[in-house]
Amino acid sequence: VTGIVQEFQFGMNWSDYSRFVGDIFGAPLAFEALLTFFLESTFLGLWLFGWGKLPEKLHAATMWLVHIGTVMSAYFILAANSFMQNPVGFTYNPQTKRAEMADFVAVLTNKVQLVTFPHVITAAYMTGGAVVMAVALWHLRRSRVGADAERSADLRSMYRTAAKVGAVVTLIASIGVVVTGDLQGKVMTEVQPMKMAAAEALYETESNAGFSIFTIGTLDGSREVYSLKVPGLLSFLGTGTFNGTIEGISDLREQMQQQYGGQLRTRDDVTQYTPNIPATYWSFRLMMGLGFVGIAISLLALWALRSPKGATEEEIATQQTARLAPRWWHHAILWAPLLPLLANSFGWIFTELGRQPWIVHGQMTTATGVSPSVSSGEVLLSMVVFTLLYGVLAVIEVKLFLKYVRMGAEAVGDPGAITVNRDEDAPLVYAY
Repeated sequence: VTGIVQEFQFGMNWSDYSRFVGDIFGAPLAFEALLTFFLESTFLGLWLFGWGKLPEKLHAATMWLVHIGTVMSAYFILAANSFMQNPVGFTYNPQTKRAEMADFVAVLTNKVQLVTFPHVITAAYMTGGAVVMAVALWHLRRSRVGADAERSADLRSMYRTAAKVGAVVTLIASIGVVVTGDLQGKVMTEVQPMKMAAAEALYETESNAGFSIFTIGTLDGSREVYSLKVPGLLSFLGTGTFNGTIEGISDLREQMQQQYGGQLRTRDDVTQYTPNIPATYWSFRLMMGLGFVGIAISLLALWALRSPKGATEEEIATQQTARLAPRWWHHAILWAPLLPLLANSFGWIFTELGRQPWIVHGQMTTATGVSPSVSSGEVLLSMVVFTLLYGVLAVIEVKLFLKYVRMGAEAVGDPGAITVNRDEDAPLVYAY
């Protein structure tokens, strides 16, 4: 749904930007829409309406095809975004004042794209795994043996398996996020050194640059006042060695002023060539910090779900109930799916704020990308309408999600015992 809003934004609020990059963006976004979107929507429909109509394995395969389509969709969309971070595979036409496609393969294999794609996908797996883990843990923590003890045991076993799978996926995916994030930091230092400097609020070029846990700067963001640092860590994140050189904001600002000066068409003062330092600094740390807390919860979940060999179902249930009993588990379960989601959000905030004032790095400033005929009032009105619309949809979606979480799943049983209407002439119905 958000993709529709973005397409309207390209034409209405960012017409000069769309005119400049349309030849580049058209190809990957066309692949995304014509290939992956229809793949997702077709097989999602088969999954929704094919319950009880399609053989079980084929029905499961439809969701895997949706997943494959989603991953492909992410690749094409991220290829377009990576061009904004590191424009490659194009030539500039001074007559039309547009960027024109010169090498589509170069756009798809952009060095930023090759590290951003696995980083985003593993972050998505981390979030999905955390949702499964949290829902299953919530049911395990509140489960009680009812009149039907056998059914209660089946449910506990099912939720325990789901919680373990969710925790393992979260943990493995989080390792992928850390590894790809490290690679992304090194590529970012190479192609967008100002973004890395802004992530640390590093004003002066340093070798053996430290990574600060906490920093206080002047109100105008021009210099550092106090900082608590881990020596050499920023150099390692940016260059792979603890003695590597990280260029500072002041030096990079001077370089950009000399390189671009008055060459760019602007509608505001971009002579500073510097993003919002407090926003980039804290979004970078919130991205990392929240992600690491999510990793800790998945490790704690695996510890709580461990079971000795040869133990009976009743013994396992008793031990795990005792481990999940402390009140802090209630809060951990509630936050488990939200922390990776927030880490993803702060990561994107850092990515997009950190490239400012550029909308296409080194080629076009954000100020020159806006539609000249659209007023600020019209932009504000559209943002208010979209916010209200999506706010209503978000409330509905969260309420539906919580409703089905509370209902829980049916106990695992013999598939042959489930009666399904297999009349070929019967109309298809939605089943979930």
